[in-house]
Amino acid sequence: MNISEILNKFILQAKEGSLKTADYSKEYLDLKMKVSFGMGVLARVPWISFTAPEMSTSNGYYPVYLFYREHNILILAYGISETSEYGEGWSKEITESKQRIADVISNPARYGDSFVCKQYSPQIKDGKVFFLKDGNEVSSDSLERDLKDIIDFYKKSVDIEVKNEGSVVSTGLFYMEKQLEDFIISNWNETELGKKYDLIYEEGTLISQQYRTDIGIIDILAKDKNTKSYVVIELKKNQTSDDTVGQAMRYMGWVEEKLNDPNVKGIIVAGQFDQKLHYAMKRAKDVEIFIYEVDFKLRAHK
Repeated sequence: MNISEILNKFILQAKEGSLKTADYSKEYLDLKMKVSFGMGVLARVPWISFTAPEMSTSNGYYPVYLFYREHNILILAYGISETSEYGEGWSKEITESKQRIADVISNPARYGDSFVCKQYSPQIKDGKVFFLKDGNEVSSDSLERDLKDIIDFYKKSVDIEVKNEGSVVSTGLFYMEKQLEDFIISNWNETELGKKYDLIYEEGTLISQQYRTDIGIIDILAKDKNTKSYVVIELKKNQTSDDTVGQAMRYMGWVEEKLNDPNVKGIIVAGQFDQKLHYAMKRAKDVEIFIYEVDFKLRAHK
């Protein structure tokens, strides 16, 4: 279902008053998608949000459609959560150039501090919704493009934030991934890596972990059990996909030249496989991806 179809269904339902959302997709363009018409009673401002995995509509910033029913105005907004003050937010590029919803709609029921990206007027004819902007009908392609543009900007914004070690987005994930390297080393023989590769020891001392080079530190340097070629293993921690792939390739180049190994390969260990990794892997033929999974449970102490 494309965004034109989603919005058609969304506006019709907001007009009818149903609160059901089970039939809506849970994901759109690799972001979490959530639809809300209110709890118990129809909200004055139903919405559709698109959030990064580490954010939510109650705690974060994100692209969002807000339908102001009383005004019959649909706004594609640079949304800001109202219920919890998030540590980061939209860049100055947005906050200093875009109008707040409160500047466009007098006394908005909610979300007045969010910023306007696009504004539409929904019109219903023969059971179908048409969207007007400045009196002209907006095509389905334009609706798709408007949403893709704000989502692309959002993804870039989140990527930049992940680089900031102290940001709310990265803190929890970085803490876990900082422990991941130690866990992999300690449990090497039980991992998929340990089945194919050996850790490197020198005079009985492990030198694989945090292997020092004159261009930086390799997370883990191992050797193929069969070919004896080197394997550069980089953990995607507190980095964008682009950074991690570039780093792995750089260290592979160093190993090829300094350790005289033209058959060196690379491995990236990540928490999830995203679109950037997908495209990068099409060209990085000597790099593999391993996805780690965390099984976290709590139980009562008896």
